[in-house]
Amino acid sequence: MAFLDQHPILGYPAAAGLGLLIGSFLNVVILRLPKRLEWEWKRDAREVLEEPDIYEPPPPGIVVEPSHCPHCKHKLSWYENIPLFSWLALRGKCRHCHAPISVQYPLVELLTAVLVLASVWQFGFGWQGFGAIVLSCFLVALSGIDLRTQLLPDQLTLPLMWLGLIAASDNLYMPAKPALLGALAGYLSLWSVWWLFKQITGKEGMGHGDFKLLAALGAWCGLKGILPIILLSSIVGAIIGSIWLYSRGRDRATPIPFGPYLAIAGWIVFMWGEPLINGYLSYAGLR
Repeated sequence: MAFLDQHPILGYPAAAGLGLLIGSFLNVVILRLPKRLEWEWKRDAREVLEEPDIYEPPPPGIVVEPSHCPHCKHKLSWYENIPLFSWLALRGKCRHCHAPISVQYPLVELLTAVLVLASVWQFGFGWQGFGAIVLSCFLVALSGIDLRTQLLPDQLTLPLMWLGLIAASDNLYMPAKPALLGALAGYLSLWSVWWLFKQITGKEGMGHGDFKLLAALGAWCGLKGILPIILLSSIVGAIIGSIWLYSRGRDRATPIPFGPYLAIAGWIVFMWGEPLINGYLSYAGLR
């Protein structure tokens, strides 16, 4: 790690390559994890309701089953599975059935590479940089899943929260107390909004996964980061959400996943929260 810090000309390309590889794996998580969870939920529901067990083959696993074309099921060879470059070389089409390959694959790989580079640029190649990479990758996976399914699985949000608290126990980014209070405030703030909205309208304005994601971000960003994350995510969500609804011809009753906006805001506050907060306080004449 010290060697890479001293020789960034080697470290940054290595980080970019690592980001592309991780992004390829995150695509698998985004596409396969929700299907695995749905299969497990149906199996557990039949067991709880004491319904007859129906054989339903499990969806592909996240690690064991190799990548394949979603259309013709052709197993991809190694040269068809090189992150970003294979998609470009194949011109976004399967080599066998010529069906289009979703642009999600190169976008997630490229985004992950950029976030990994930003993480090591901001925190270096030590444990802080490694923690920033872990947070970034979790947020990419959660955002992708929420955009596709409007789910934020506990299997990702809760480990992310615990990892933030573990990092704080060693004072990696902040002491343990601000991280713990941040997780608590993150959960309770959105839960309170959800509870009040439900009492007034009788409807649920957001999913429970949003509470847990903000709690996880609170563990990484601390108590001071909660309010900036909420404000920034609301602004980003209002702008992007309005543009999306207008472009699709949808009305305001259309549900929009809030997780990606929380993830964007949380990542920004984690990376540059202190300068942003200090700059705002100075601009407002409060410091």
